[in-house]
Amino acid sequence: MNQVVLIGRLTRDPELRFIPNTGNAVARFSIAVNREYSKEKEADFFNIVVWGKPAENCANFLKKGRLVAINGGMRNNNYEDKNGVKHYNIEVVANRVEFLEFGDSNEQQSTNNPQRVDKKQDDFNGFQAMDESEDIPF
Repeated sequence: MNQVVLIGRLTRDPELRFIPNTGNAVARFSIAVNREYSKEKEADFFNIVVWGKPAENCANFLKKGRLVAINGGMRNNNYEDKNGVKHYNIEVVANRVEFLEFGDSNEQQSTNNPQRVDKKQDDFNGFQAMDESEDIPF
């Protein structure tokens, strides 16, 4: 079984390309995954490859620093170049990419630290906040 699940932050913006003759989209990026068992801040870096429509979505909505979850499998890309030098490369081919953060870092900070709003404030197109003493009918 070859199954990988990773949660980490993009170390660079996704790079989108289209395969000649087929037009298939492929996006490549890398993520940094923190090591939880380490007392010092350490991370492992993984190269990610995404194909098809998900690749286009990654290129359109992900940016360096965003948190993502990846589900996929590991692939070896070992080859020998024209000079006879062997190259070893392992990448994760993603079957599924979950966007865990949206917007820029300023937007994230404002959503992570919501401002307290007066409960009696009337807005949201006619909706009113319920008083805590009121029972919810379900």
